[in-house]
Amino acid sequence: MSVAATALLEMPRLLSWRVLVIEDDSATTRTLQQLFESEGYGIEIARSWTEGLRLFHDTPSSMVVMGLHAADTCSPQLVEDLRVANASVPIIVLGTASSAVERALFLESGADDYVVKPFNARELLARVRAAMRRSERYDRDIFTFGDVQVDFRKMEVRRLGSLIPLTAQEFKVLKFMTRNAERAISREELLNRVWGYHNYPTTRTVDNHILRLRQKLEPRPSLPVHFLTIHCIGYKFVPRRVPLSM
Repeated sequence: MSVAATALLEMPRLLSWRVLVIEDDSATTRTLQQLFESEGYGIEIARSWTEGLRLFHDTPSSMVVMGLHAADTCSPQLVEDLRVANASVPIIVLGTASSAVERALFLESGADDYVVKPFNARELLARVRAAMRRSERYDRDIFTFGDVQVDFRKMEVRRLGSLIPLTAQEFKVLKFMTRNAERAISREELLNRVWGYHNYPTTRTVDNHILRLRQKLEPRPSLPVHFLTIHCIGYKFVPRRVPLSM
């Protein structure tokens, strides 16, 4: 397959990537914004570590690019904090030191790559793409949202580390919803794609399955934050992070 054909096949996936940049240097953020937007990526910019952590919890990100001096303190602990919140999102650190010791500290704390400033834009983009490809291979098996981790290969769901039993059909609904996150999905589409029904007498079975997923996986089932009802349409799955105080 030609390079051009491969690029066309990858385009829908690339356009869905969203990069969170945590950086307080204006020149660097302008360069990163131009670079990522020219490739069709969505981008969020945080000027401080506190703001970056809030955006990381509130908005699903495909990648984090963080400058050390944007954070409140320059420490590998910052990377560890992100890893605790989500183990699978790739993190690239933009550092100012070329010391092998510092680079090793950040890599050992969970960063996927360490790039020294000033960086070459095309090289950084290549490193971002490589990290995202590695993450996608992982995400095909493991998916996390809120305090829930789903292992699609083992067909296991854990919440706060405890195994949550799901029926085979509940698991299929969950898988379809997570694979179509942030998209409004009609009850008819769920019946068609998950159950295989093309002629259905009622959509109540969908409502019952969503209700059970809420009861098992939502922090507060009566006030869902992941499995949302879209009035007159159906449902939408939102994989936002949920504060532990809820």
